[in-house]
Amino acid sequence: MHDHAPHDLPPAAAPHPLIARLTQEFGYPRLAHADDVAAFLDRPGVHCLFIPGDARRNLETADAAVILPELRLAFQNAFDCAVIGDAIEAALREEYRALKTPGLLFFRQTAFLGAVEKVRDWSDYLARITHFLSLKAA
Repeated sequence: MHDHAPHDLPPAAAPHPLIARLTQEFGYPRLAHADDVAAFLDRPGVHCLFIPGDARRNLETADAAVILPELRLAFQNAFDCAVIGDAIEAALREEYRALKTPGLLFFRQTAFLGAVEKVRDWSDYLARITHFLSLKAA
């Protein structure tokens, strides 16, 4: 008897352990479809979408996965967070012109407030996120 299942499909890559930690330990949802993003952003409040990029090629991705929960804590949970799945991250980066990864995209409900691309100095994160939180939805 032969196994006729396709063998040419690559195995699904497991997320980097520090990205998996965001969903497993901190409970950030992993958004895999555009509908998931729309539902997440439709809720009241400020939201941060974490676009990790390829952790195997970009060493900053792991750093950003450690920094994000610390930022949320520093801002006393003023925003919630979600991790963007590989299948939709390119479309989101293009839509919001946040092309470099890792990226943190901030929204007040569905209104885009701005992005922080790549890993930054702590003071830069604080200044940018303070600015985003001060913006009102249009």
